[in-house]
Amino acid sequence: MPRIKKLDIFIVRQFGTLFLGTFFICQFVLMMQFLWRYIDELIGKGLTLDVMAQFFGYMGLMLVPQALPLAILLSSLITFGNLGESSELTAIRASGISLLQAFRGLIVVTVVIMFGSLYFQNYIGPNANMKIMQLLISMKQKSPELEIPEGVFYDGIPQCNIYVQKKNIKTGKLYGVMIYRMTDSYEDAAIILADSGMIQSTAEKKHLVLSLWSGEWFENMQESELQNSAAVPYRRESFIAKKIILDFNGNFNMADASSLSNNAQAKSLAQIHNDIDSLNHVYDSIGHSYYRDVQAMYYSVPRLNKRDSTLAVEKALSKSVNIDSLYNKLPPSQKQGVINNAMSRVQSDMNDLEFKSMITSDGDKIIRLHKIESINKFTLALTCLIFFFIGAPLGAIIRKGGLGVPVIVSVLVFIFYYILDNTGYRMARQGIWSVWFGKSLAPAILIPLAIFVTYKSNNDSIVFNMDSYIDFFKKLLGIRTKREVAGKEVIIQDPDYHRDAEELNQISKLIVAYSAKHRLQRLPNPVQIFFERHSNHTLEKVNQQLEATIEDLSNTRDNVILTELNRYPILSIKALSRPFKHTWLNVLTAICIPVGVVLYCRMWRFRLRLMYDLKTIMSVNKNIENQIAVIEAPHND
Repeated sequence: MPRIKKLDIFIVRQFGTLFLGTFFICQFVLMMQFLWRYIDELIGKGLTLDVMAQFFGYMGLMLVPQALPLAILLSSLITFGNLGESSELTAIRASGISLLQAFRGLIVVTVVIMFGSLYFQNYIGPNANMKIMQLLISMKQKSPELEIPEGVFYDGIPQCNIYVQKKNIKTGKLYGVMIYRMTDSYEDAAIILADSGMIQSTAEKKHLVLSLWSGEWFENMQESELQNSAAVPYRRESFIAKKIILDFNGNFNMADASSLSNNAQAKSLAQIHNDIDSLNHVYDSIGHSYYRDVQAMYYSVPRLNKRDSTLAVEKALSKSVNIDSLYNKLPPSQKQGVINNAMSRVQSDMNDLEFKSMITSDGDKIIRLHKIESINKFTLALTCLIFFFIGAPLGAIIRKGGLGVPVIVSVLVFIFYYILDNTGYRMARQGIWSVWFGKSLAPAILIPLAIFVTYKSNNDSIVFNMDSYIDFFKKLLGIRTKREVAGKEVIIQDPDYHRDAEELNQISKLIVAYSAKHRLQRLPNPVQIFFERHSNHTLEKVNQQLEATIEDLSNTRDNVILTELNRYPILSIKALSRPFKHTWLNVLTAICIPVGVVLYCRMWRFRLRLMYDLKTIMSVNKNIENQIAVIEAPHND
């Protein structure tokens, strides 16, 4: 049985304190985001404190599974960032304990949190989601005068459909009002048109006062009114100002949960799987019913008597009819009627198919949402473990504690995760991607990232050293640093001018021979670049001799020589070698034509730059040799 070590207890204590703090911070941030989303549902509704307390309580419970991964990411990053910043992590590594061994205690804690998140999502979260959806629907129904949208018919007021062209939120006025008021039956409907209006609740919240200005009222007359005046089919009234009292119970009542039966987030795994089977059965039966209707309409075959032979049936079924010839035999007066009849039937069939497709597409969307929620319960719990293996190694690499750099890194990682997860969710919800692919997109990308940073941190690899990245891109783009040779205040040994002059002369001769042999101004041979092994020993020798001579001449006190030394370029000795060390990589880049063309052009650019560098070296060599001759002239005399 493994023993619990003091180091594990120490790290778990550090993590536990930070986890509690960061959890409440993340919970608060997510609750504020959720609150701003539904702030319009709360303002001006006259809700009591107990209703508000229920709303915030259920909101907090619903957001717990989302806050856990972010809290683990932030707390693990701060924990190991603090250990690295205080050199405690260095002491742990120096004692022979690997980073994964230091993670051991927190891995157990994270796994417990992961299973706790799964349990919470399966038993507590669905109930909280159901309750908060009921509260939101009840809040909308409490004060419908605040919910009327622009440009859409609103049926939140009983027995009324209201259309508003434009509304002023500050004054509460409605413009371009159209009201369909239903009474006992469809025949008794009233249509009210008004230029402007306003809806207000009465003090006791039992009625709505509808104030209208500059409009007309159209209403069908009831049978009792028509029996003595059959010549008046409806009543029309024009008005300048009018008030209508509508019955409406504005007291807060919890909405019925049956209206949220298709809300997958308010169900456990067992309920989701059971409802998926039920939905598949219902919509399959609907599809079979539609299929039978189409068969009965277009492919029905009349029943034949027993005396009819099989040959006669086949002949009757296989007999072809020329529609054009039948149509041409009709008189002109009937042709237009046939066309109109056909077009009306086609339009009717199209409308029927659109209606049926709307029903089936809604069913498919509901089933997809249930499958998405079923997978989401596992992926959201797994994210806790993934975020730990991202946050803890990053903290060990960055070695910065507190709420500065860790918060920035955590936010960036969480935004990256949120974009991936939300993209996969939307694509899966719309049916563009399969459900399993959409919901596994974020874990499939974050798991390799977690493995990479864990491997790098365990091997003490430098991941965030900006100098290494800058050097890499400079080499990739061919950007060179300028040579800087400064005069020394204290010189222990003067340069050997005579030997340095001879070295520079020899370097110039080697450059002349090298340039004549390779002809750098020409295009490079693709076969030599990608398929043949070759090395630049001459160029390496020139570079070594040149750097040694520059090092010796840097001890001079002569400003002319120091100026000329800074003119020497830094040679790219691999300008004529292959792009990669391994042969298979070079062959692969040659096969991949776009990559090979880019690398080929890059090497040609390096050859041209090397040609100009060699010319510059020869020119500087000549100038330094002349200056050395001037320096040595008094000594020769």
